[in-house]
Parts: sequence; structure tokens; C-alpha cells
Amino acid sequence: MDNKKLNRLKVVLAEKSLSNKWLAEQLGVTQATVSKWVTNTTQPPLDAFVAIAKCLEVKMEDLIRDIESE
Repeated sequence: MDNKKLNRLKVVLAEKSLSNKWLAEQLGVTQATVSKWVTNTTQPPLDAFVAIAKCLEVKMEDLIRDIESE
């Protein structure tokens, strides 16, 4: 595996067969915003992390934990 860290949000969305567009609609943000989150261009604010975890029915730690430490 290369040095670039996998984005947990991207992984969880893929595991649940959900799209960036779906998440954007659920959160009331633009699809471009979600795209920036899943490509590590920007990080969502803490309140958005809480909302994302709730929408995806996962714990917040599942969105931020380091895959390589598993």
C-alpha cells in the first residue's frame, strides 16, 4: 500500500453502496463539498462529522480511525 491514507468516509460510502450525491442531499450540502471530503481536499467540521456518522449509521471513530492500524 502506498503512503497515501485511504479516506474512511469514502470507504464507508462504498461499503454501504451510497454515493457522494446521496450524502450531500442528506446533509444539505453540495455534492462538491462531499467530494472534497472524500478526496481529502478538506475535512468536514466536527458538527458535520456527527451528522455524517448519524446518516451512515456508524460510530464517529469508524470515520476517523486509521485503517493501517487494524
